[in-house]
Amino acid sequence: MAARWTRILVSLVALGVILGPGVAAAAAAKKRQPVVPPVSDLPNYLSYLAWQLRGRHMDESGEITGEIQKRVLDHMQEWLAADPSRAESVTARRELERVFFNLKYPTEAKPSCFEESWKGSAILGVGYTLYWTNYNRINVLAIFVKSGSQVRLATVTSFIPMVDLLYELPPRQGPDDFRFVAYGTRPGKSQPRLSATLYSFDGQNLKPLWETHDVYDGKMDVSTGKVTIRYLKEDEYVREQAHKRKPPRHEATYRITPAGLELESDREIPF
Repeated sequence: MAARWTRILVSLVALGVILGPGVAAAAAAKKRQPVVPPVSDLPNYLSYLAWQLRGRHMDESGEITGEIQKRVLDHMQEWLAADPSRAESVTARRELERVFFNLKYPTEAKPSCFEESWKGSAILGVGYTLYWTNYNRINVLAIFVKSGSQVRLATVTSFIPMVDLLYELPPRQGPDDFRFVAYGTRPGKSQPRLSATLYSFDGQNLKPLWETHDVYDGKMDVSTGKVTIRYLKEDEYVREQAHKRKPPRHEATYRITPAGLELESDREIPF
């Protein structure tokens, strides 16, 4: 009898040795599975979604970034409708900062908002740039219109991919005119590259009137009636740097017209 129990005990120990690593691995895998927060816990839910962007290229990110956009804009619509006095840029930016607060490196979101009165209403731009590497980034811009005690979402755009999102509001061309420049840079090569789009808004839709892409080391200034972009030409920069010389800079000046922007001059200036 003792020999029999000894054989049973040895068999059970052997079985534990065989199954043990597999059971332990399964338990560890289960432990690693992230708990999906409820959508009502928006900061943690957005953090959960954004964390899944790690290691993904832009071409593979659409489903996740689209879900983030939907949840953020749904929330902002409800949040503004609940209290229309919130429809101003600083308050909206702080709310975006709150809902994105729990994102963890390398994921990051930078809110960017603007507001302007127009034809008895107020226009509120609510935007953000979502990053998960230095190069992979998307931007979203929603335009809200506040009339009296009502705030409505008019339109949504995504500007230029892989560029962060900032704004300039040029002088108006008439009482019905509302325009703004969305612009930003993206890293790459040896200098950041500037992209910009001049939009007009008619209360319902955005219309691009002018745009420029990937201006090498571009820096933009919007002043009274003018848009100025200072930039380098990449081939000149590479050539002059190879000879340890400073390359020439260039300055393009545009006049703001009812139709958009009209180039006035493009000249070489000292570095």
